[in-house]
Amino acid sequence: MVVRRILMTTVFLIGWSAAALPAQDAILPASVIFATSTGYWEDDGNAPDVERAPTGAESVANPEGKATPRHGYYKLFAVRQEDRTSKVYLQQIAQTETGPAIASTVELQEFSDLKPYVTDIRPENSNGIIKEPGLFATIYLKTDPNAEPDGWTVLIDEFGDITVEKATN
Repeated sequence: MVVRRILMTTVFLIGWSAAALPAQDAILPASVIFATSTGYWEDDGNAPDVERAPTGAESVANPEGKATPRHGYYKLFAVRQEDRTSKVYLQQIAQTETGPAIASTVELQEFSDLKPYVTDIRPENSNGIIKEPGLFATIYLKTDPNAEPDGWTVLIDEFGDITVEKATN
């Protein structure tokens, strides 16, 4: 009887601790192959979130007009597709009182059009979040799996304009 109680208690504790922890798959999908957080952005709370294509309607972060200044950093990441090529996404991450929150996510179509094999993503420096507005990162990719990778830069200036171009070294 004692052995049975110990066994049942052990099973209960294992089940409870497994339920209390998030599933590993829920933390970060296996299809996310490279990611970097870098850069800095801030606004008065009424600025539109990062977007690439005109939507026909003006995007406003705070439509009620209650301006609350926001700030945060950018996240750039590659997601592997079924055909082994990748799509690249840019996120604005807002720093809030309760922690980081996604303000916007956009696909960088310039990369999707290339159907690249992404081999690396690197920030301008590894010192963490910079205090100057903008972003500069390099994405290394191949358009042929047997070729050498090329570097492409993603630049966001202090006005939030995004430029994607082949790196010139």
